[in-house]
Formats: sequence, structure tokens, C-alpha cells
Amino acid sequence: MEIYQLRTFVTVAQQGHLTQAAELLHLSQPAVTAQIKALEEEVGMQLFERSAGGVSLTRTGQELLPQAQAILGAASGIINHARQLKGQLSGKARIGVTLTPDTLKIGPWVAGLVERYPLLDIQLRHGVTVDVLNLVRKKELDAGFYLGKNPYVNVSTVKLAELPFRIVLPVGWASRLAGGGLRELGKLPWIGISQFSSLSKITAELWRELNISPKKVAECDHLDAILELVASGVGVALAREEAAQAWQDAGRLTVLPDVRKLAELQFVYPADRAGDPVLETLLQELLQVWRLPAVAA
Repeated sequence: MEIYQLRTFVTVAQQGHLTQAAELLHLSQPAVTAQIKALEEEVGMQLFERSAGGVSLTRTGQELLPQAQAILGAASGIINHARQLKGQLSGKARIGVTLTPDTLKIGPWVAGLVERYPLLDIQLRHGVTVDVLNLVRKKELDAGFYLGKNPYVNVSTVKLAELPFRIVLPVGWASRLAGGGLRELGKLPWIGISQFSSLSKITAELWRELNISPKKVAECDHLDAILELVASGVGVALAREEAAQAWQDAGRLTVLPDVRKLAELQFVYPADRAGDPVLETLLQELLQVWRLPAVAA
């Protein structure tokens, strides 16, 4: 029985699907199937039940899963401890960045890391929030920032803040709501958000809360571009409160009063990387910048 077979067993159990497990393990599906078959032959019992929709653990598989996870955790602990014994922290950290750098406090965070851990190779990669989360899930990124709720069991999250969003309208459009209240928002054209941005889900949630179903006249996934489109009279949109207020103060658009939508800003990382020295350092340094209580990674 090999460690890589146990890792494959645990990943297939978590995903419930051979193809998705193969994607996460960077293996072909036949290779994953072969490893599971070899493990089943070694233990002498079937570990999974196959169906058209995927795979599920047998009773034997359910019994063995916690032990397999414990073995992988112990192996990871040995590696992590060995790295700590070598002395100064080193390694690569691929971090997915979304929103604006000042919102995420990227500058102070990275400055502190560079000063205290000169051997740490920090790589920042910008992307829309859903892409960042998916790349973390696939372990193509070591960590990242995500706006919204995380649906993946194999991705851990640490909540950094709740960011407020406001409805913004072109100057003069507020009069169109007179007499009809917030339901009139459903009759105005809206700037849609790309489905690859979690702001799309947040906007959809707001529409459900307001019981409206507006027509989308354009689609955009760049926050500053959305504000420019609103200011140009294209339509209504949801925008970060701080930026929306600044544009209103400049006389470029109108912030709708009395409606405020909160969205969770999360720091996300692969669940099985918990305890990794590089990841734990990234997290603890980030929490210091955000002035949040320290937690175990």
C-alpha cells in the first residue's frame, strides 16, 4: 500500500467522481481507476460502488476513509516538520488576487512577507473571483481571495471582512423610481456581471431580495468599468460602497439610499494544506494586517 494510492482513495471519496478526482490529482482517469483497483485488491474488499452519476463509498470504504486521512495527515506533518527544522522559511506561494489591491491590503501584506521571509517566492496572479476559487480548488494556486460563499468542501476559508455594496444609477435616474419604490428598479436597464465573477451571484441575490427581474443591457466583470458604464448612462449596477460614494461625491452618478448588500471577503486555500509552514505564514501575516485574531491554518 502506497501513500499515493491512499491520496487517490481519499480524493475520489471527497469528489464522488473519478474524472473530477483525476483532474485534482493531475492524473488520467484510467490511472486513477487502476490505483483504486490495486488498493481494493490489496485490502481484499471493494471500496467504491460505481454508478452512472459517479462513485460512492461502500461500508468498507467508509470505515477505512478516516484511517487513510489520518495517515495522509501524519505524512504531511512529517514533511512540514522537516521543513521547519531546516531553518528559515522558503518556498513558492502562488496567490490569486481579485478586487483592488487596496481593498485586499496587498501592499502591507506582501511588504511584511518580503521583509521577514526573503527566501519566500511570492507570485501574485490577478483574476475574477470564481476563477481564483477554482484554481485554488485544483491546487494550481496555493491560496487566494474570494468574494462570496465557498461551495467546495476541499477548500478552506477564513473570513476577512464583510464588504458593503450599493446600487448606483446614472445621474437623474432616481426620479424614475418616484412613486413606485424599489420595485421600479426592475423596469430599469441593468449592467450585468460576468458569470465568472462572484459579484454576479451577489447581484442575483439582491434581485431576489427585491423581487425584481431586470433586463441586462451589457455585461462586465471589471469594477471600475462598471462605474464608468453607469456614469455614462448605460444602466443601473451594484458597486462597492466606497467607490460608489466617491463617484457620487464627484457628481458622476447617484447612490441609491436605503439599500445595502453585504458580501463576505474570504481568504481561501486547499483544505489539505492546513499546517503547511508557507501557508500558515501567509495566513498569520495576513490576519495581522487585517488586525484579526490569529487562527491555525
